[in-house]
Amino acid sequence: MPLPRISRTLGLVEVHFAPEIEQKLKDLAEQSGRGTAAELVQDVVDGYFDELARTREMLNSRHDDLKSGRVKPMDGDEFLESLRRHEDELRKKQSTQ
Repeated sequence: MPLPRISRTLGLVEVHFAPEIEQKLKDLAEQSGRGTAAELVQDVVDGYFDELARTREMLNSRHDDLKSGRVKPMDGDEFLESLRRHEDELRKKQSTQ
């Protein structure tokens, strides 16, 4: 895949897709009423960056919680065991109803 070209001002990025991907983008843009394939790609990339920022905020917050001691870390085995106990409790409640 060719590398995108970026101007010094970052005003334009050109990305080349395989013909079958380009056709899928055009079809999806048409079906979703997003305008052109380029507008669809811009929306997707913008959404990706928003999601990435939310994920980073969430991870930073959880790291801060762990670091401050507000929450206690749990290893994988301990977590799975607590999940099994919770499932067993739910099954018991459902069987008595």
